[in-house]
Amino acid sequence: MEIRPAALLGGSYHVRRAERDDVGPIVRLLLADTPSPPPADAPGAHPLEPYLRAYAAIAADPANFLAAVEDPGGQIAGTLQLTLIPCLAVGGATRLQVEAVHVRADLRSNGLGAAMMDWAVAEGRRNGATLVQLTSNARRVSAHRFYSRLGFEASHLGFKRALPPLP
Repeated sequence: MEIRPAALLGGSYHVRRAERDDVGPIVRLLLADTPSPPPADAPGAHPLEPYLRAYAAIAADPANFLAAVEDPGGQIAGTLQLTLIPCLAVGGATRLQVEAVHVRADLRSNGLGAAMMDWAVAEGRRNGATLVQLTSNARRVSAHRFYSRLGFEASHLGFKRALPPLP
């Protein structure tokens, strides 16, 4: 997938491919926005190594793009992950899966999330996607309203199953 970095909201924010050094700030952003985050003082809470492994896999896969959105001061303001999925369903459509959309709490309700999603949809279309899909935690009701305002429909039920680690 060839994704173009872009300026958002009149150039106040910049979206670019995330780099390895962005993993820590992105993880902190994700954990701050988790509906029920684990206690920060839990022993060994969230070592960075599994996230770095995931980042390496994402960065190595041409169908994936992890975005880092920077504020005017160069700090991480938001993130999202894009994945192109060719499929036989829906007439052989290429789907754009949008995951882990997060905007820093102090920057919400200023249009950044909508600008990020507009950019993601445009980049998906430019890369051949004819359908955009995403999932959202059932407890994130305000996120559901946000996605509805952007024209997304709650059309499917999602199911997940955690797998125990292999011995």
